[in-house]
Amino acid sequence: MRIRSDSFPPRGPIPAQFAMGQADGFAANRNPHLAWDEVPEGTRSFALLCVDPDAPTVAGTVGRDDLQIPVEQPRAEFVHWAMADIGADVREIAAGSCSDGITARGKHSPPGPAGARQGLNDYTGWFAGDAELGGDYLGYDGPYPPFNDLRLHRYFFRLFALDVATLPLPARFTAADVRRAMQGHVLAEAAVYGTYTLNPAVG
Repeated sequence: MRIRSDSFPPRGPIPAQFAMGQADGFAANRNPHLAWDEVPEGTRSFALLCVDPDAPTVAGTVGRDDLQIPVEQPRAEFVHWAMADIGADVREIAAGSCSDGITARGKHSPPGPAGARQGLNDYTGWFAGDAELGGDYLGYDGPYPPFNDLRLHRYFFRLFALDVATLPLPARFTAADVRRAMQGHVLAEAAVYGTYTLNPAVG
């Protein structure tokens, strides 16, 4: 199975229109185009995750003008998209079809392929407690890495072909729930990643 995007080159920069943040604040937050082929026989659904494995782990260093987050700081995953039960006949997601703009407190019913279910992304936790932005962030919300981070962030779009039509997931599910529910049902996996930074010191 192969996956590609017309929105960014493989391992290349993701345009700001597909990010949540840009140098001067919020960005267009459109989901990028994705398409896939060479799907294995027996596929009954797909699951899709978008994960940044380069998120800083020391919260106190984020967004500070007086320091740069070092490349060697330990990193963790930040989930930008978790979608399950994508129909077996789906081969493409159009740019902007699942997210087009920012919704304060999160999108409650994000659009997507017919029958697909969209889970919580990690902005849910990041904005928790914020009076203006706190809420359940469902579906895709794009990159917004710290402007003072010296590491170039990577955003992996991982597609899984599954031998079941639906996954046993709670109503408010996360990427971790999808990973657990997929165990023993993955027929194939494909991935593509793009990069994004808001730090002018990062080439």
